[in-house]
Amino acid sequence: MQSMAGARKVGLLVFFLLYAAILSSEANVKGKACPLYCLNVEYMTCKSSGDEKLNPVCNCCLAPKDCTLHLKDGSSVYCNKS
Repeated sequence: MQSMAGARKVGLLVFFLLYAAILSSEANVKGKACPLYCLNVEYMTCKSSGDEKLNPVCNCCLAPKDCTLHLKDGSSVYCNKS
């Protein structure tokens, strides 16, 4: 009987430790859902990098704040995230 009680306590302890680990890992997840479309972007510029032409990203969801996506047709899209 004592060994069953000890095993039960160890089992509960393991359960609570795993539960706490799962909760803490979920609290640190900082994901973002972006739309699944790509604009025809030639290059990107950002205020933080001046006039440097940066590698393009698909859309504003993936671009840093205060960047402009320069499209291949000559138009541009300003990305301002709040």
